[in-house]
Amino acid sequence: MRVPPADLFATLQTLRQDPELQLDLLANLAGVDYPPERIRIHYHLVSLSLKHRLCVQVDLPRADPEVASVVPIWNAANFFEREVYDLFGVRFLGHPNLKRILMDDDFVGWPLRKDFTHPQLVHKPER
Repeated sequence: MRVPPADLFATLQTLRQDPELQLDLLANLAGVDYPPERIRIHYHLVSLSLKHRLCVQVDLPRADPEVASVVPIWNAANFFEREVYDLFGVRFLGHPNLKRILMDDDFVGWPLRKDFTHPQLVHKPER
């Protein structure tokens, strides 16, 4: 299920609160880079009581990727969103503590973007 960024928060909140769906667990939140245009965020939801699953996707522009944080809906999103921010550069608006979680604070760039190059990681042939 693909959702526009502006509708993401309300849609996910409804999916959690709807008694017929009860998607009460955010099992995973992951980013995928699709150059040259977009970064897609996948929200993997599970209903523990009804035993069903749903994946919700949102496409963001690579140039300025930002979307509402879902930490108010599922507290488990806290570290998932920080990881996606750290590795893809997606800003989660309203996140309570959006800062790097895996890379050093002074690290430059987003290492899981397909166009990422780091000077220390570029292979230099021996002479």
